[in-house]
Amino acid sequence: MKCTPTEVLLVDDNPADRELTSEFLSRSHYPSHIHTAGDGDEAIAFLQGAGKYAHVARPDLIVLDLNLPRKPGHAVLSAVKQSAGLQRVPVVIFSTSQAPADILGSYQLGANSYVCKPGNLPDFAAAVTTMGDFWFGCAGRHCSPEASVAENVAIIPIEENA
Repeated sequence: MKCTPTEVLLVDDNPADRELTSEFLSRSHYPSHIHTAGDGDEAIAFLQGAGKYAHVARPDLIVLDLNLPRKPGHAVLSAVKQSAGLQRVPVVIFSTSQAPADILGSYQLGANSYVCKPGNLPDFAAAVTTMGDFWFGCAGRHCSPEASVAENVAIIPIEENA
């Protein structure tokens, strides 16, 4: 049995970055469905299941740029982490900003990781691939793309001492 696809919400106002990030995430060995939003308001609508997003699956991972129109990334992050239904969804900040205030502020609001967007294609590809492998594999569903959790995990009963 294979893993069910990881639902990803990718929020970035730059169409080229959205396309590249989606492309590199989709090349992962782990199956995923990647949904995109181009600004903070659209991300909130998606997360609330509003309007055209009424029937979308809740994301298992959010990849969020900070510099967004209409509602900045920090405001989206804050809304996610304050929502009882979303606060456990991992949020990866993927931003060009290397400003300590942005990094620290993101972690203070509950970001699960902060990845700086590299300025060249090979490093960008490596960063996104590593991010996908970590969140889809290691921190995600804990199964390989070829096998079920039950096939990968040995369950050892623990006997209580009397």
